Amino acid sequence: MSTLSLWTRRDPFAEFDALFRAVGEPRGFVPAAEIERDGDDAVVRLELPGLDAERDVTVEIEGGRLVVRGERRDERTEERGGRSLREVRYGSFHRSFGLPEHVTADDVSASYDAGVLTVRVAGAHAGSGARRIPVNTGTPAIESGEQAAA
Repeated sequence: MSTLSLWTRRDPFAEFDALFRAVGEPRGFVPAAEIERDGDDAVVRLELPGLDAERDVTVEIEGGRLVVRGERRDERTEERGGRSLREVRYGSFHRSFGLPEHVTADDVSASYDAGVLTVRVAGAHAGSGARRIPVNTGTPAIESGEQAAA
């Protein structure tokens, strides 16, 4: 029988973090994203609780992509004695989403409320509806010099 202690003196993620640092993976986290269509607009929501959006987050159009990057800072300065459990990830993050060619920076707006960054891309779906292509059913053109079989 094995037991699991909810409180331990050892950081439960220390070995996992050390493994990633050893193989050169970037530190940080990947915020959860949700993308939905609102009419012709695309709305991207990223969960970013505990950030100062003005200081810690940038939203840019870069090479035909919507790029959101930033950093969640661990600003605790005091060492806490005793036991602790730490599940919040700190560090830098980077998310990138492809955009249609016609989207410019003027089409993008962003707001931050209650830990959620909302980015609206106006007109992202404009003109993206299906268009029917007519299919010709007539006799194909006959190259010159050939006779049509009767």
